[in-house]
Amino acid sequence: MNDRSHVVERFAAFAEAFRAQPLPPEVLHHAKRAVIDWHAALFPGAAMAPATLLERALAEELDRGGARLALGRPATVRAAALINGAAAHTAEVDDIFRDGIYHPGAPTIAAALALAQGARASGEAFLRAVVVGYEISTRIGAAMGRAHYRYWHNTGTIGCFGACAAAAELLGLDRTRFAHALATVATFSAALQQAMRGDSMSKPLHAGNAAQAGLTAALAAKEGVTGSLDVLEGEAGYGRAMSDGPDWDKALATLGREFHVTRMTFKNHTCCGHSFAAIDGALALKANMGLEARDIERVRVGTYKAALDVAGIEQPRTPAEARFSLKYVVATALTGGSVRFAAFEPERLQDPATRALMERIEVSLDPELDAAFPRQRAARVAIDAAGGRRAEWLQPTRIGDPDAPLSDRQLEDKYLELAGPVLGETPARELLARLWVLESASDLGR
Repeated sequence: MNDRSHVVERFAAFAEAFRAQPLPPEVLHHAKRAVIDWHAALFPGAAMAPATLLERALAEELDRGGARLALGRPATVRAAALINGAAAHTAEVDDIFRDGIYHPGAPTIAAALALAQGARASGEAFLRAVVVGYEISTRIGAAMGRAHYRYWHNTGTIGCFGACAAAAELLGLDRTRFAHALATVATFSAALQQAMRGDSMSKPLHAGNAAQAGLTAALAAKEGVTGSLDVLEGEAGYGRAMSDGPDWDKALATLGREFHVTRMTFKNHTCCGHSFAAIDGALALKANMGLEARDIERVRVGTYKAALDVAGIEQPRTPAEARFSLKYVVATALTGGSVRFAAFEPERLQDPATRALMERIEVSLDPELDAAFPRQRAARVAIDAAGGRRAEWLQPTRIGDPDAPLSDRQLEDKYLELAGPVLGETPARELLARLWVLESASDLGR
């Protein structure tokens, strides 16, 4: 493409050229890791609101169609994308692209799988579409940066591009129609930060809406619907309206050479990812000091601004609020040893020891750590304990981040812990085995 090509055309040119190339083995492996992690998030979320309520709301689009919901119920392609996309983002255990402040899996994989099932595509075609969706959307997310994240929820906004690109790849759109699909979906992009700051079901709906919006834009482009090709870089376009003028050349610089799908964060706790470094640091410091929770007199956490803004709920009343309360998740980690689903059961939410410890936790902005965000997600933790003991800990990254990744075995353990109670242990293991060889599947509609 020449230098005057629009940004969406340059993304489309990458997708068309990449289609003719074999998937590199490392990229294929990481794509399967992303799909396994998506299923780990999907199954618990499918048994929770809002996914259960969406099944009632969209009843006319269920029990027919070529796609399926998490537990096998037939659905139209768009309904499956919406409901599965929301389900995969509900339990707060879905993947993260750190530099883009973005959960790509929930919308991208939901859209790709629904369309692949409906079109009876192969496992390899599905995985290729996932890679294309990740590579395009993560670059848009990174380019939009912190300025975008101030008011917008990236999984709902940037996720539209991931879902659209994956769907356009599965549909085999040529570069012109692929570009128009991206141009159209930019105008569907929406999801507000305020929806994440209280007891609301809107946040997972952001991911579901992004999945179905991306799918809709790709299907429309296939039939000839056009968009404004300068929608990302134009004077009244996406970059200026929703950020501070991104550097699109920088965003595109490594496309096709470096693969972001190989640099995903897989969550190790079932809550907001902005609190992970504080949790990891608090647990490490407690172990290093040889403490019991009852010995802790004071905890101080220094972290970056987004963690304070997004996970700043002081007195959570519900599981949804508790997942976005840094004080709660740190306190429950110190009293209970982990922050998995049990941490948000009613009895744990009202646990006297946890609530008392929350009152002794202070959270503040650390300017040095804030300056490193979003490329680094760190926290400083200090604990004062009985007997005058005091220690500090710098947690430079989150366990599960690309520089401290979960192994394949750890990822499998996470999947089995989350999927097993919903599917049953044997079916969960059987599905896991199939996911590791997904590229060999000839027909995902079966």
